[in-house]
Amino acid sequence: MIKIDNIELPDFPLLLAPMEDVSDPPFRALCKENGADVVYTEFISSEGLIRDAAKSVIKLDIYEKERPVGIQIFGANLDSMLKTIEIVEKSNPDIIDINFGCPVKKVVSKGAGAGILKDIDLMVSLTEAMVKHTNLPITVKTRLGWDHDSIRIVEVAERLQDVGCKAISIHGRTRAQMYKGDADWKPIAQVKNNPRMHIPVFGNGDVTSPERAMEMRDKYGLDGCMIGRASIGYPWFFNEIKHFFKTGEYLPKPTIGERTEMARRHLQMAIDWKGERLGVVETRRHYTNYFKGIPHFKEYRTKMVTSDDPRDVFNAFNEVEEKFGNTIIPEIR
Repeated sequence: MIKIDNIELPDFPLLLAPMEDVSDPPFRALCKENGADVVYTEFISSEGLIRDAAKSVIKLDIYEKERPVGIQIFGANLDSMLKTIEIVEKSNPDIIDINFGCPVKKVVSKGAGAGILKDIDLMVSLTEAMVKHTNLPITVKTRLGWDHDSIRIVEVAERLQDVGCKAISIHGRTRAQMYKGDADWKPIAQVKNNPRMHIPVFGNGDVTSPERAMEMRDKYGLDGCMIGRASIGYPWFFNEIKHFFKTGEYLPKPTIGERTEMARRHLQMAIDWKGERLGVVETRRHYTNYFKGIPHFKEYRTKMVTSDDPRDVFNAFNEVEEKFGNTIIPEIR
């Protein structure tokens, strides 16, 4: 059993990564239904929250069916981060996660996200202050370091643990790499193998198949894995990993009909939650994966992503379902 503070999780839990404009309540609910053990919100700006910016505030919406759920926040100003904790606590999450890993320029330029990897002392002191400011467990998501020459993740993880961090998720790339090249899990394993470490160490980056998840568990010895891009438009991925762990066999792939129904549910849930226009627009990024492998999909995708009218999108779903029905395309995942 893995525990984040007092939260009990199964062996080698699967975590849905916090992803901007992806990890919203509709998608989190679908991933939870399909095997995710912990889900995280999109990352939320501390400055946006204390200014009561609508785009930040709406991200605080969480629901009982999601639990355990973590709200992830980012920022570099201590006062703002502490005020943010007080706002976040009102949503009653199970976990507050600090983003020390986002590589995007607009975040890094403010010293937040992966930008704080240039100032490890600030990273540690900020975490310590936040731990002392709440009774909720504080966890951290970060990267190996700023660049290849500044990787100190074993020391960083130990220091974060020492000031009260309850779990750490580590993406196996530096900020300089962004999302290029291969994720390196060896430094994450070094964190886990540090005899002083006793909090869960989760790996992140390039978990794109059940075999890769098993490798992270068995070869690298990590406590669990955080899954991001592989789940976009494919919430079935979590159950596929669990089935493979249990049986050594692959779970049958969803049919086109099942994929269409999931996309239909996803879009309707998004509309119900954020309104027609945003619901339509912000669900578009999932369609390529929902329907990956369908021959000549471009004509259908164009219909799905060029109209702001949900009726047009639902009609495109119906066309796909009518044409391909119970087809299973083995190479799609």
